[in-house]
Amino acid sequence: MQEYIDFAGNNPLPILGFVAVLLFIIKLEISRFTRKYKQVNVNEAVMLLNKDNAVVVDVREDKELTSGIIKGARHITLAQLPQKIGELSKNKQSPVLVYCRSGSRSGNACNQLTKAGFEDVSNLAGGIMAWESANLPLSKR
Repeated sequence: MQEYIDFAGNNPLPILGFVAVLLFIIKLEISRFTRKYKQVNVNEAVMLLNKDNAVVVDVREDKELTSGIIKGARHITLAQLPQKIGELSKNKQSPVLVYCRSGSRSGNACNQLTKAGFEDVSNLAGGIMAWESANLPLSKR
C-alpha cells in the first residue's frame, strides 16, 4: 500500500488526470441514467415516424441543411428552440423525434423539451449522419 501512496506522491499530474477522467465518466453515466428522453436508432426512428406519426424536429444550423432534411421535419435551430418551443406545445402528448448532425446537440434540445413538459421525446442516435448511412431518404427544402 505504501508503494501506491509513494507513486501518487511522486506523480501527482497523472493521478489528477485519472481522477478527472473518472469523475467525467461518472457524471456521464449519471446523466445517462437520469435523462428523461429516449435514445433511438434509425430503425426505431422509422417506426416512430410510420406508426406513431411523430413530430420531427431538426435542430441543425441553416448551413447544415444542404444534404436535406427528414421528410416532414420542422427546422428549428438549437439557438432558436427556447423562443420557438411554444410553436410545438400543442404536441406535448405526441411523440417527438429530435435530430442534429451527429446526435449530440439534439440531446440538449431533448432536455429542453422534456423540461418544457413534453412527455415522449426521442433523440436520433447518430443524427442525420446515421440516417444517411442507412440510405434512408431525405427531402430537399
